[in-house]
Amino acid sequence: MIEDYAFGRITVNGKVYTSDIIIAGSSIHSWWRKQGHVLNPEDLTSVLKANPQTLVVGTGAYGLMKIPEKTEKFLKRHNITLIAEKTGKAVGIFNNLTGEKAAALHLTC
Repeated sequence: MIEDYAFGRITVNGKVYTSDIIIAGSSIHSWWRKQGHVLNPEDLTSVLKANPQTLVVGTGAYGLMKIPEKTEKFLKRHNITLIAEKTGKAVGIFNNLTGEKAAALHLTC
């Protein structure tokens, strides 16, 4: 459960993170993308291992992280529904989703 999000800071299950994170299955880990503000398929290895039905992507406080069409197609090929929103809204969506889910959350821009 994500308890709080503010620019550059997120609290998940009582632990504070100050860098981008991926929540996949029962694991939470820091996340660095191959190409800064672009989400590429190779950035989602841990998400694929968790095999979620839905991936919620937080594109940053101002929505500056981009998701190219190749990433959308990649997720579709793996039968993963993509929901992408600014991180503040993405947190609420993730918390309210049921079923197998994962999140990739950009905490700044």
